Amino acid sequence: MPTRLRPLFTSWLLGFACMPAAANPPEPPPVKDPLNAAIPNDALKLPFRDDAPIHFVTRNQNAAEWDKLPTYWNETTEEATDPTTGAKVTRKAVKIKVPLGLSTAPVVPAENPMTVAKWELGKKLYFDKTLSTSIGVSCATCHDPAKGFTDQRATSLGINDKVGGVNAPTVINSAYHRLQFWDGRAATLEEQAQGPVGNPVEMFAGQGDAWEEAVARLRARTEYVEAFRKVFGHLPTRDAAAKAIASYERTVLVGNSLHDRADAAMRKRVAEEESGDYTLKAADYEAALTDTLGRKDTPALSALGVNWEKGEAKPATVAARLVNGRNLFFGKAKCSNCHVGDNFTDNQFHNLGVGVKDGKLPEAEFGRYVHLPTGHKDVSQVGAFKTPGLRALLATGPYMHDGKETSLEAVIDFYDRGGNANEFLDSKMRDTAAEDAYLKAKAEGKEAALPKPALFTRSGRPVVPLKLSLSVQEKADLILFLKALQSDPVDPVVADPQKSPDAGRTAGG
Repeated sequence: MPTRLRPLFTSWLLGFACMPAAANPPEPPPVKDPLNAAIPNDALKLPFRDDAPIHFVTRNQNAAEWDKLPTYWNETTEEATDPTTGAKVTRKAVKIKVPLGLSTAPVVPAENPMTVAKWELGKKLYFDKTLSTSIGVSCATCHDPAKGFTDQRATSLGINDKVGGVNAPTVINSAYHRLQFWDGRAATLEEQAQGPVGNPVEMFAGQGDAWEEAVARLRARTEYVEAFRKVFGHLPTRDAAAKAIASYERTVLVGNSLHDRADAAMRKRVAEEESGDYTLKAADYEAALTDTLGRKDTPALSALGVNWEKGEAKPATVAARLVNGRNLFFGKAKCSNCHVGDNFTDNQFHNLGVGVKDGKLPEAEFGRYVHLPTGHKDVSQVGAFKTPGLRALLATGPYMHDGKETSLEAVIDFYDRGGNANEFLDSKMRDTAAEDAYLKAKAEGKEAALPKPALFTRSGRPVVPLKLSLSVQEKADLILFLKALQSDPVDPVVADPQKSPDAGRTAGG
């Protein structure tokens, strides 16, 4: 500013500052209480000493403590420091005994720590139909604990009996999935929990914003207003509801299958022998079967479908078949190409040809490819869907993302023929050696050796599905092994909507 103008500007500024205030200043605009997320008021939340945390305990990470825990849900006490006051307090806590076979604890986001009050709120929301526009559908409608946390339909019935497009995946052990939904469009359980509420086929039949309407219904119920304030320090919001539901779903865990018990028997045997050879043998399965028979563990025994009562089956005979089934799983049948780890999934996406019609893949079946971000589209993911885990299989049929395979036998037959041929069929489902042989023969002007291609990709690459050529007995033994992965039922404190944590079931601190 030129020097000669500064006095004039200063006088004008001082005069403006000294002007009298308006007699009636305008009212500030009303602040709309946020429906999606809110900053907590800690004064409304449970005091630190009363907010019981939930801890996961695994056998692999702390065998001594794990062995001492008598049940899945164990109430105890712990010494802790109040982060606000610095005071030392003794407060209640819960230790969850992660089932045998699951070597790691579910990952818990730092912004959504597990507490009993939050878990109880999440469980209530999971079974409550208030989140749906019609007040007629809940999370449990399609993910029913009595049906393996599915609905056991090919595709689900949602709001107003609308038929969904895919099979409802089980919630069991979903805490271990890297991505959620068949097409992986949700990165976390918290994100997944928000999907159905806004889906017009599942829970939403309104005209406005699905979650705004759902939150309004929650705020109209006094018990929810009080619960959200205690847990989150504010009124119900979409963010908080998703966090609570995810906290509950993180505890839907199963393990301790006959296979897990055989694996534990093997590790005990190897330690005693000091052999260092961690190969599962028939003797390990026989030891697990004998122990299970002695304890009359009905769920584990009935899963195999073997008639033990009439003495038609002996532990040694069944054990030999289980070992053969396991060897097939990790060998000739190639199941372990995708089904690996504690939860028997690689958490990847593969095109098996599910949904293919006459060798063509409809756009509605493009799967993972659709949900890859622009700039990262990968053609290998066209028609690819998530590899499901293999625990609790007997309770979670029908199978595949379209629910078309109604039995384990049908699933094995599907894989035995190499899936359904299409130009995007996953490389793990293809006989690449036969494809290369065909190309070589064609280049040399010779007739290609069988098997001949089922079809060709648009680039001219032959597609030959990989046939496993399993015998009838091999298929039976493989299915028997899959049944040995059935696992114990989800603990009643989690699965039963009417059951609250039993304060009498405690564990040492």
